[in-house]
Amino acid sequence: MRGILTGGGSGPGIQKCSCGIEHNCTDAKHYCNCDADLRSWREDAGLLVYKDHLPVSQVVVGDTSRAGSEAKLTVGPLKCQGDRSFWNAASFSSPASSLRFPSFRGETSTDISFYFKTSSTRGVFLENLGTTSFLHIELRGGSVVSFSFDVGGERVELSVRSPLPLNDDQWHHLEAEKNIKEVLLQLDGQYREVRPMPPHGHTKLEFYSELYVGASSGQRGFLGCMRALKINGLTFDLEERAQVSPGVNPGCQGHCSSFGMHCMNGGKCVEQYNGYLCDCSLTAYDGPFCSDDVGGYFETGTLVRYDFLLEAAANVLQEGKSLSELGVRGDANLTQEELVFSFSTSSTPSILVYVSSRTQDYLAVVLRHNGTLQIRYSLGGLTEPYTIDVDHRNMANGQPHSVNITRNLREIRLQLDHYPVSTHFLPKASDTNFNLLKSIFLGKVFETGQIDPILIERYNTPGFVGCLSRVQLNGVAPLKAALRLGPAAPVSTHGILVPSNCGASPLTIFPMASASDPWHVEAAGAVFPFKENKAKEGVDRNSAIVGGIISIVIFTVLCIMVFVIRHMFRHKGSYHTNEAKGAESADCADAAIIVNDPAFTETIDESKKEWFI
Repeated sequence: MRGILTGGGSGPGIQKCSCGIEHNCTDAKHYCNCDADLRSWREDAGLLVYKDHLPVSQVVVGDTSRAGSEAKLTVGPLKCQGDRSFWNAASFSSPASSLRFPSFRGETSTDISFYFKTSSTRGVFLENLGTTSFLHIELRGGSVVSFSFDVGGERVELSVRSPLPLNDDQWHHLEAEKNIKEVLLQLDGQYREVRPMPPHGHTKLEFYSELYVGASSGQRGFLGCMRALKINGLTFDLEERAQVSPGVNPGCQGHCSSFGMHCMNGGKCVEQYNGYLCDCSLTAYDGPFCSDDVGGYFETGTLVRYDFLLEAAANVLQEGKSLSELGVRGDANLTQEELVFSFSTSSTPSILVYVSSRTQDYLAVVLRHNGTLQIRYSLGGLTEPYTIDVDHRNMANGQPHSVNITRNLREIRLQLDHYPVSTHFLPKASDTNFNLLKSIFLGKVFETGQIDPILIERYNTPGFVGCLSRVQLNGVAPLKAALRLGPAAPVSTHGILVPSNCGASPLTIFPMASASDPWHVEAAGAVFPFKENKAKEGVDRNSAIVGGIISIVIFTVLCIMVFVIRHMFRHKGSYHTNEAKGAESADCADAAIIVNDPAFTETIDESKKEWFI
């Protein structure tokens, strides 16, 4: 038994209570509330979570020689969660990385089990070599796991194929077993292959090399995460060995725990062996971080139709594709829905979004003649659709606008651009179920059956002309399906639809209050003493001032140029010398001076004398 000096809520060796860690003790001079020696009762509490110090078998109280002190001590129950061996894991981020362990003892029977998850299609899980024996487990083609070995007489290989991909970044369990009678390979507890042991050869594996978990013998290693590796009942400490192995990290936290927040607008973070990927399939966005708008420009008469047909879902399943890949949903009856989209247009009237049903239920968002928005709900129980009119704002101004309509039973919450959310309620007589969804129409309605005549007569002609983007209803993105998915998607387009991001984000901002707007002028009380003659005089006077300033500037520049030119050329010109005339015909320089200067009386011979001082 070890004696540990610690307090609840702190770590080993810190010798502080939780209040000392958080710096909120009753007395700042002490690290525990109970050390303050106050007359009132105080409490120090916390959890002991360091596993090596658990369970607590004995408590010893010290520092008891203080007169007047009282204490009460309780120890709560021990609570355990998880399995240290079961979750002992390592992440392999390089195809050349591996963990090395001492070779396990050769036995007549060998059993190996571990969990793995990966996004790679191939790689070696583990390998051990010997003089005549070897053992090898490998992932191939993304859906096949092979287990091969040789005991000196014959090579044995078993393979198990999964009908679903194994590189789906989900946990899979693998078991491989060999004994003197048979060999077994089992995947996820249901896919297995069993084969009798060959009659010849040794039954005992003999190895000379280390056990490689990951890359070995120049082969591509496993990429992903492995945990709970057991061989012959012995759990291998992957986390400890990963701390000293390049290309391997302890644990399986992955990249999404640190970078998953970069997947925006509902995108799902998917682990990759060397990074992460944002899955945008269930969003109305695209791009590496699900932040790129997917939109299209609608010309006159263009419409997009997305069908909630059960037949389409059945066809998709027959083709082996997932429903989430195409956004098809089976929940045709809704008590709550969220419709989000963005649009920009200068034309009115038009139908922006229309959600129909196999009954007479529908949801429509229309743009009226004056550019204002109207939301129409018809869920049954009412003689007329319930309408929400947004009369105070012209939305047909050519700028991008975002719309969010969220309904939960009778409550409808509406948000336009960045303005505050407004709440509305369906009448008590109205039904709350949106029954049997059928189709989503964008831009125009071309539907058979009974349709609200007001929609057709007032808003359906000539159709929406402008840009729509970010269209999404409860995880279904009809416009993205029309622009991104193939012909198998339950979506059709009529007319010309040009991809566009529609200006990306709305430009509308909060209106500034008149009290805080320095440029606000009340129109009723504003007086503008505007006279045409005075305006012309002001314009002429301003023109004269501007012309005078320009003339002064030009004159100044010319003066500076003249000064610079004179300064540059003042030392330039003809070069004059003081050489005597007739120097060309004289025999020497002295003769030239005599000829030129009559006052010069010194003879040439005398001029050749040299004087030394």
